[in-house]
Amino acid sequence: MADHFSRVLKQLFRNTEKEPVYYSRKKGLECIAPLMTTVEETPEPVTATVKGKIPNWLRGNFLRNGPGKFEFGNDKYNHWFDGMALMHQFRIAEGSVTYMSKFLRSESYKTNSAYNRIMVSEFGTLAMPDPCKSIFERFMSRFEMLKPTDNDNVNFVLYKGDYYVSTETNFMHKVNPNTLETGEKVDWSKYIAVNGATAHPHYDPDGTSYNMGNSYGKNGTMYNIIEVPVQKSEDEDKLEGARIVCSIPPQDKMRPSYYHSFGMSKNYIIFIEQPLKINIMKILTAKLRGKSLSSALTWEPETNTVIHVAHKHTGQILPVKYYSKPLTTFHQINAFEDNGFIVFDLCSFDDGNIVHTLTMQNLHKSGEALDELYNTIPKPTPIRFVLPLSIKSDTPIEQNLNTLPYSTAVAIRKADGKIWCKSENLYDADMMHEVNLEFPQINYKSYNTKKYTFLYGCGLSSLIPTSLLKLDVNTKELKVWKEEGYYPSEPIFVPSPQGTEEDDGVILSTVLSPNQVTGNQLRITESYNFLLVLDAKSFTEVSRAEVPIQIPFGFHGVFTQR
Repeated sequence: MADHFSRVLKQLFRNTEKEPVYYSRKKGLECIAPLMTTVEETPEPVTATVKGKIPNWLRGNFLRNGPGKFEFGNDKYNHWFDGMALMHQFRIAEGSVTYMSKFLRSESYKTNSAYNRIMVSEFGTLAMPDPCKSIFERFMSRFEMLKPTDNDNVNFVLYKGDYYVSTETNFMHKVNPNTLETGEKVDWSKYIAVNGATAHPHYDPDGTSYNMGNSYGKNGTMYNIIEVPVQKSEDEDKLEGARIVCSIPPQDKMRPSYYHSFGMSKNYIIFIEQPLKINIMKILTAKLRGKSLSSALTWEPETNTVIHVAHKHTGQILPVKYYSKPLTTFHQINAFEDNGFIVFDLCSFDDGNIVHTLTMQNLHKSGEALDELYNTIPKPTPIRFVLPLSIKSDTPIEQNLNTLPYSTAVAIRKADGKIWCKSENLYDADMMHEVNLEFPQINYKSYNTKKYTFLYGCGLSSLIPTSLLKLDVNTKELKVWKEEGYYPSEPIFVPSPQGTEEDDGVILSTVLSPNQVTGNQLRITESYNFLLVLDAKSFTEVSRAEVPIQIPFGFHGVFTQR
């Protein structure tokens, strides 16, 4: 019935004269505000209209996570990262697709909903004292520590066969991937001495998971490498058996680095201590100062970048440290060992202030104002470091130690023993305007921690992605999928069960258009949000599954086979 109703409305509007909705009337970039606007959840599956043919072997749930509610009552969130977690599912089976979405029933979501105001502070938004409290109670609340949110709006992760949604605090929520029902909340600190973990764990082929999390104590901050073993029995408890493999001390224990992910090769964890710093005192005094957590992040390029390497099985931290120019990274691509070196690929920004750019105020700009903002922010680029593992007292000084014939990256030992690294760009100079690449993905199942060829990602020519990219990291050949007025999400590679080559499979991406809504009412036009299926080898469209439902732009996701 819903499909029939949509088709009727579409036919009614087909011949009406339509002016563009949410397109800038000034010269400049298209306004993307509708993609960062509160939506209603879609708790019952809606059948998508499939154009083209979805491969018969492609069966499973394409799950995505991201912010979907940006206000409660008259209170509005300040930053994109603050919105309440909305989980999305595209279920694919027998060539058909359905879509559904549900808000995560976190304590933050339930408390805010009950009071119809923002009661729990988020990254960029400080919850104001409850007006129902007395003046004295509101005053004393300024001296309380900010409580970590459980608004897990970043990613879907897998531990011991169970799926969770996560962010960067100490809380995760178990989620049923078939129904999107919110399950038990899990607190990392109940199992190991960490105050949170990243939303980007790594996985060994046997199912062992690795992650990183900070700990804060009387001796200051430590960066901790975490191992979660494989499940041994069905009744085993959540994160049972998790352990800290080793702890890495920061350069400044009261000003540790922010990090969103880390690298992993077959035997090593690679951690970048970047100049995007967290001021611990500012966190402790945030409520007293009336500032959000985001105010504690500062870009301090004078501290440079330090790369730490630790053996993930023994916990041994390599005594040598690798240094590079100041950079900020959110997403690492891949790392592998080759002939005594670690080859380490990541997406890099030259400036860490990008995190302060993604405010709701900026994301709702249009025209020349949005154009000017985009032109001033740093752009992400894929780069490669080559880290020599065997450094001895007689290792040559002031010469390039990288002997790998396929990389131009530089690693030089200085007289003080430090290894200074210069990265290699994973693209040709004439491709720079295209390769503002973020949200990187590879054929993770078969090529994570191994030498690989193909990198997939999003191309940014606005504040959010406007294209999908496939990059050959050896030949620098680039393939692009782009459709004007549409914004694709992080590409997820799904390997073909009969595939023999690295890029045998498909790419899945949720593609969104802001040109669909006026106010809170859906406007039926030729623009639909859709699940895009690309042939990964040719990078051409195989099919799309359209849904007449407003979907906000999110962060990360996974594909679960069925």
